Amino acid sequence: MKKIKENRTSTIVLHNILIGVLAFIWLVPIIWLLCTSFSTYDGMNTSTFFPEQWSISHYVRLFQPDSVAQFPRWFLNTFVIACANCVISTLFILMVAYATSVMRFPMRKPLMNMAVILNLFPGMLAMIAVYFTLKTFNLTNNYLGLILVYSASSGLGYLIAKGFFDTVPRALCESARIDGCSEARIFFQMILPLSRPIVVYTVISSFLVPWMDFVYAKMILNAGISSQYTVAVGLYRMLDKSLINTYFTQFCAGGVLVSIPISALFVIMQKFYVEGVTGGAVKG
Repeated sequence: MKKIKENRTSTIVLHNILIGVLAFIWLVPIIWLLCTSFSTYDGMNTSTFFPEQWSISHYVRLFQPDSVAQFPRWFLNTFVIACANCVISTLFILMVAYATSVMRFPMRKPLMNMAVILNLFPGMLAMIAVYFTLKTFNLTNNYLGLILVYSASSGLGYLIAKGFFDTVPRALCESARIDGCSEARIFFQMILPLSRPIVVYTVISSFLVPWMDFVYAKMILNAGISSQYTVAVGLYRMLDKSLINTYFTQFCAGGVLVSIPISALFVIMQKFYVEGVTGGAVKG
């Protein structure tokens, strides 16, 4: 018995050491980015890990737009796109999840299987087709086109929400139908209030997609007008070889500021986020 306990203790210690090493490796670039953002040096400092002199001047300069860096406008553009996508995608995902979980209709299972199979393929495979489709309808260099790209296929990510809706008692829905409730009323007035964790999880996930995306934003907003960029495209522009020696530390400061809203949102909603993930994993 003593030997078993010793083996278990050794295993736990090794696991904790491994987690600590991985956490250190993961945190080093983030700490370096944070420290560099407070440096007085404009370009990339590769001589020392911590700056020799500290300053907040680059954070101040971020909010003084010039012809290259227009961070406040980029932030606003990204926030508007993220909010619009958040609302549309959340509605799509929750409605598809409710339909596949509660309702029974012909071709239900084949459609579910097809959605899962389609999710196995990277969205980047359709980039060229998406671009020329948007160009045909004059939706390139247009925020509406970007929102359509982000939200159009969002319903395919219904699986976790469906797993959560599977845990809602079916008797509740049947009682509501007997009382004459429509499916829309059952969904909005009964199911959603009981599904706050999965709603929060879906909202956060939908908000993160445009907030962190670079590829589609770069492809669609390709006119080269700085004021139209999203945060990801704008910050990447600062790393151009002709600009990096002037704007690299501002790039680091922008990266820190961009992470703050998402980090705060995740910390505040963490309880519901975890409940949504674990609840949606109970049934598939």
